[in-house]
Amino acid sequence: MVVVRMWRRVFGGSAQALDPARGDLEVVASSFDDVEACSTALDRASELDREADAVLRHHLRLPADQIEAACEIAGYDGYERVDSDAASGDLVPIILQRVQRLDPLTCSQERSRMAGLAQRHDGIADGWDALQPPRTAP
Repeated sequence: MVVVRMWRRVFGGSAQALDPARGDLEVVASSFDDVEACSTALDRASELDREADAVLRHHLRLPADQIEAACEIAGYDGYERVDSDAASGDLVPIILQRVQRLDPLTCSQERSRMAGLAQRHDGIADGWDALQPPRTAP
């Protein structure tokens, strides 16, 4: 059993891929504080199943004329755009999301990548959150 878990963690395999469009996904971890380490946010996330994939969402605000270019670049890494309902003045709020296993290192790398992407496109990276389906009782 331990070998199977290690295999899945290393190669990201799971019995069934997590569908980001599922209606039962809940926010299980988040950070909208630039100075908070991802490890701290993940340690605080009591509902996060670290052995399962999550939908990692990055909340950005970008100028309207920069959205297409930023989304194209993020798409190379498997991110998809989701519209946001939040109002934000001159900048348009968007969410870029993808399914992945969360750990402090990868979360930190992706947060940094999105902050750089937003900055290069005259925008702001507000933060990130992660969604998973509710845990079932054993």
